[in-house]
Parts: sequence; C-alpha cells; structure tokens
Amino acid sequence: MPAPIRLRELIRTIRTARTQAEEREMIQKECAAIRSSFREEDNTYRCRNVAKLLYMHMLGYPAHFGQLECLKLIASQKFTDKRIGYLGAMLLLDERQDVHLLMTNCIKNDLNHSTQYVQGLALCTLGCMGSSEMCRDLAGEVEKLLKTSNSYLRKKAALCAVHVIRKVPELMEMFLPATKNLLSEKNHGVLHTSVVLLTEMCERSPDMLAHFRKLVPQLVRILKNLIMSGYSPEHDVSGISDPFLQVRILRLLRILGKSDDDSSEAMNDILAQVATNTETSKNVGNAILYETVLTIMDIKSESGLRVLAINILGRFLLNNDKNIRYVALTSLLKTVQTDHNAVQRHRSTIVDCLKDLDVSIKRRAMELSFALVNGNNIRGMMKELLYFLDSCDPEFKADCASGVFLAAEKYAPSKRWHIDTIMRVLTTAGSYVRDDSVPNLIQLITNSVEMHAYTVQRLYKALLDDISQQPLVQVASWCTGEYGDLLVSGQCEEEEPIQVTEDEVLDVLEGLLVSNLSTPVTRGYSLTAIMKLSTRFSSVNRIKKVVLIYGSSIDVELQQRAVEYNALFKKYDHMRPALLERMPIMEKTAANGPTEIVQTNGETEPSLVESKHPPPLTQPSNQANDLLDLLGGNDVVPVIQTAVPTKPASAGGELLDLLGDLSLSGGPAPAPSNHFSKSFDNGLKIEFTFERANPNPNIAIITIHASNATEADMTDFVFQAAVPKTFQLQLLSPSSNVVPALNQGTVTQVIRVLNPQKQQLRMRIKLTYTLKGSPVQDLAEVNNFPPQSWQ
Repeated sequence: MPAPIRLRELIRTIRTARTQAEEREMIQKECAAIRSSFREEDNTYRCRNVAKLLYMHMLGYPAHFGQLECLKLIASQKFTDKRIGYLGAMLLLDERQDVHLLMTNCIKNDLNHSTQYVQGLALCTLGCMGSSEMCRDLAGEVEKLLKTSNSYLRKKAALCAVHVIRKVPELMEMFLPATKNLLSEKNHGVLHTSVVLLTEMCERSPDMLAHFRKLVPQLVRILKNLIMSGYSPEHDVSGISDPFLQVRILRLLRILGKSDDDSSEAMNDILAQVATNTETSKNVGNAILYETVLTIMDIKSESGLRVLAINILGRFLLNNDKNIRYVALTSLLKTVQTDHNAVQRHRSTIVDCLKDLDVSIKRRAMELSFALVNGNNIRGMMKELLYFLDSCDPEFKADCASGVFLAAEKYAPSKRWHIDTIMRVLTTAGSYVRDDSVPNLIQLITNSVEMHAYTVQRLYKALLDDISQQPLVQVASWCTGEYGDLLVSGQCEEEEPIQVTEDEVLDVLEGLLVSNLSTPVTRGYSLTAIMKLSTRFSSVNRIKKVVLIYGSSIDVELQQRAVEYNALFKKYDHMRPALLERMPIMEKTAANGPTEIVQTNGETEPSLVESKHPPPLTQPSNQANDLLDLLGGNDVVPVIQTAVPTKPASAGGELLDLLGDLSLSGGPAPAPSNHFSKSFDNGLKIEFTFERANPNPNIAIITIHASNATEADMTDFVFQAAVPKTFQLQLLSPSSNVVPALNQGTVTQVIRVLNPQKQQLRMRIKLTYTLKGSPVQDLAEVNNFPPQSWQ
C-alpha cells in the first residue's frame, strides 16, 4: 500500500472543502484508510495515523476505534510514539472506558523511566485521566517524584498529586511530608504548582488548613518579592512579575486567613501593598487587584483595608471592559450587606450602570441598586429605578417591579408617596407585576385608611386611561368596590376631587366584564366590586340585572359568584349590608416571625399576637358557614335568646350584629371571680377560667373545661367563638374531641384574646357534638367575663 498522507497534508486538504458534506466525505475516506492500516498492524505509520485521527476527533468526528492503537504507541520504546500515544489516551480515554486500566502498568514503568520527558508524559496522563484505581496504584510513584530535585518533574508531580487527592482524598496525608520544602523552591513553575497543591489540600481538609496556616509568613514573603522585584523577562507579563503566581498565592492566603485573626493580621500589610502598587492600565493588573479584593473581603481584615477594596471595585465600574464592570458589580453585591456605607459611596456609578447596553451588567446593577436603598435615599433611588422600569427590556420588568414594591413598603417616607409609587409601577409595568403583588397591594391600600379617597380616585382615573394592565385593573376594581362611595362623593383632600356619577362607575366596571382584555380573574374582581357597590350606591336594580346575567356565564368561577350574589339579593337580603361591608384593617405578621392565625369575627387573618403555643387547630372547610349560623341562623334556638333586629345592619356594622346586638344591657352583671361556668340542656357544662398573659397585659388567656353529665360520650365535640372587632381571638387546639360521660373527664381548650382597648369582653359561642348518634348544636352569649382583670 502507498504511504498514507501526512497530517499537514490532511489538514490542508480538509480546509479546501467548500461544504460540510464535502468535508465529511474526505474524513470518511481517510478514516477508512486508517482502519485498513490498523488491521494490517502497520507499525511504521501507526503514529502518523493516530495523529491524524486525533485531529479528526478535535473536529468532532468519531475516533474511538483508535483507542487500542494509543496503548500500542504508549508501549513503544520510541519517544515520538509515546508522545502521540499518551496524547491520544488523554483525548480518547476516560474512566468510562475499561481500556484505560490496561495503561496502569505502562504508566508505572514510565514513571520510573530514565528520561525525564517520558516521566513527564506519564505524569501528565495520570493527572489528566487517571481513575481512582489507577491513582491508588500509582500514588506512591507520584510521591517519590514530588521529592526529586528535578524541577521539571516536581512541578508535574505536584499537579498530578492534585488529581490523586481529588480522586482519592484519603491519600492526602501521603503527600504531607513532600510539601515541607515546596515553597522554598526558586523555580516559579514549582512554586505555582505547589501553591495549587496546598490550596487543594486546605480546601478538602480542616486539619490540613490548620497545619498550613504556619506557612502564611512564607507566602507573604514570596508575594512581596514578586511585587518588589525588578524586571524579569522570563516571568514578566505587561510589566508585572508572574501574575499567575501572584493570583494563586492570593487565593491560598484567602483560604488560610478566613476566620483566623492571627493569619489575617499577618497578611494585612502585604494586601495593602498589592492593592496600592499594582498597575491597573492592563488587564493583568486588574486580575491581581480583583483577587486582592476577594481576599480582603474574605479574611478578618481591617476596616480601612476593606474600604480600599471596595474603592478598587468602584474604579472597576468605570472601566471600559464589560467583563471588569460585571465582576465589580457581582463583588459589590456580595459585600453590600457587610460594608453597606462603603458601597454607598459608589451609588451614582452603580446607578449609571443601569443604562449599560449589556444585559448582564444591567441585571447586576439593578440588584445592587435595590440592595443600596435605605430610608435616606429612598426618594432618589426610586426615581432612578422607576425610570429604569419604564425603559428597560421586558425581561427586567417583573423583578424590578417586585423590588420597587418591597423597597417602598420598607422605606416609604409617607403613605401618599407609597401609594403614588405603586400607581407608577402599575401604570408603567402592570402586565409584568407578579400575581402575589395584587393581594399585597390591596392589603397596603386597606391599611392606609386616610388615603382611601385619594387612592380610589387615582385608580379610577387609571382605569379610564388603560385597562390592558391586568394587575392594575384588579387592584382598581377592588378599591372601587370597597370605596366607591368615597369616589362619587368627591371626598378627596389630597387633590382636587373628580366629579363622577354612580352610573359612570358602574359603566366602567361593566366594561371590564365584557372586555376582551380582561382575564377570568379580572372579571371576578369586577363582578365582586359591582356587588359591593350594591350597599354603597342607590342603583341596586341595575346591579341586580348585571348579577343575574352572569349567573349563566360559561366561566364556571364567574357563574358561581353570580349565583351566590343573586341568592344574597333574594333569600338573604337582610344579611347583604353586613356581608358586603368594608374589609377591616389587615394586620401583617411580624418580620421573620411565626405566622399565627387569629380569628376575628369569624374571619381568619394574620396577627401580631405573640404566642409560644402550638398553632391553632385547623377548622373544617365549612367554618365560615358555621359561624354565620352561629351569628344569625333562623333554624337554631340559642340557649340565651337574643333579639332579632328588624332593620338591616349598616354597611359599617359588625358581622356579629347581623342577628344580635352584643351591647345588650339585659345580660347578667360581671362576676367578681375569675372563674365561672355555664350549663346547657343536654348535660353539657362549660367552665371558664380567666387569667392575663405575662408580660403583655392586653392578652387574656381563657381556658375552657367541658364536662358531660349524661350516660353517653359526646363525640365530634367542637367549640367555636366570635368576638367584636375591637378584640382579636385565637383558638388553640383542644385536648380531645370526645367529652367523656358521667363527668369522668373534661376536654380543655385555650383561648387567647387580645384586648388593646381594655374593653368589657363579650363572646358568642357555638358548640357542636354528637350525642347518642344525633348531632347537637348549642348557641350562647357570654358577657360576664371579669372586667377588672384588664386593668
């Protein structure tokens, strides 16, 4: 057969291919020739063929059929064959191929070869693709070469030792004796690889970290010699002596100095020298400065040194290189929590990065800008961030809007500023506002009592301008339903009130119901708002017609709402004013504290009541209906009769006033004792024990003891209670749901009541249980709690 073409000719031929198909044809033809040569065991051109195969492998073509040929080249006595063979092994073999195990003996022999370059090939290959088994078998040979006086072999052995440690960490102690003299080497290559080895050992073992902390003074001297030495052509890069070694030493110092006062103290001076003496005109110097900054921020450095590090990052923000600016922003973001004031000095530069064309830089600048917001700069920072929100790409709007909401909630200088900021976000990026923002904004608006008129007026104007921003429409619909009476009455002191009629407001809400832009959720908000306005507007007949129409809507959710609302107009019209009254102030949970569920007038909401008790018992899904039955069902007879009002409760009345007035004057006088009881017809007796919580005098702890005098157990026992709005009530879990017969035991349950105004406590209670297979329901009003205990 003719001699195969040389690698250089193959490369030239492949580069002449004008199409991918033409290149593929050339490769396939050459691979066929190489396969034929391998089958004939052609030793003369094996090296050349494997070299061409590696080139084709680098182009992405399959070359796995050359793996065994690489092993044959490794076993050859010729250096040129070994070089290509080991290169092929590193490229074509890894731990997934069993072929690599056949190399172990060859590598061991070459590690003991008389020629240093052959030993170097074996070390490189083992350090590149050696498996755990190979590393265990050959670690001893690597450790011997690590102690040799040959610098060429020591640096390769150090890197190979790093690979061995990664594969078999328990072999780390084997290399410990060999590391004693590594840092005393003058050769930069050996120093570099030695620092890499020490870094790997320190990162993987706390014991090694403690052991090598004594080397900090030696590392400091090496680094000082590097920055103070004169020009060295062999190691100079853009006027800096061996920047790669400097970076490695700085990384090792960062690991050694972390959480250690003595080590940090020993390296403070040299870090200051590097930070002030490094040339920044070239990228090489910036790389060293960046590593210096990371080291300063990780160790227990002096405050002045940390300020210097942050100022370096501030200078990075002015660099023309985008990568350097991105690195600076990322680093500042990590340090802003610990060195907030130092980072604040560069606030204007950081804000300028919001205008950068690079997407990654803008995102980092946005995150850092929000991290810098505080009570002193909230107005200025929000102005910049709102401008950014208005002009940024869609991918930023959701995160930016959420960030503005959180910052405004935390640092808002006034209620009006807070409302205006939210309005600006909703009108500029409403479609990108996350779903969870809508209930949070509603809660904010509800709690800003003095701003209700101003808010509903602003939101109504926004609805007239644009109904495409769904979160804006949802919040505006909710507010219009809650505070529509304030809108039409023109009660707005903050700005000139608008003149709008009831019909105009209803026109807008009905328009939302039929708009193609409205989502199903938005339509639900709109229909509920129209229903709420039935107690605030006089156009009740028009609202009835709208609700009736949507009772046959194809949207199941909307249809269900309409059917239920229509039932309120008919069967339960006497309850409608109280059910549709304004929402009470929604108290938020304490920051980072446990969330407790407090039942206020039969509704559950978060509370700030401090408690160390377990969370309350989860009530059944029909609890709301049960409480409504408790407060006014016509099908039950309460133990203590209450008068049924002949007129509907006012829109601002209490839910408890639906069918009863808690301010009845005919009740018994308050008992002087902190202990009293109440008996029921079916042999059930409830005893109340009253005490104040310590240290909060506004919290009363009431313990009930339920006993049963009948001959049968009372099962499925549930105690429920409701109190006026001025109180907050929490029911903890009962001890059992079975009240034993014949007074042979009791069921206890703890009630916690918050009474900030220290008023006389009145409570409606509802008891449900099963006795002899029949469900029983008892209602009662308790208003003889001792008043003196609140004082």
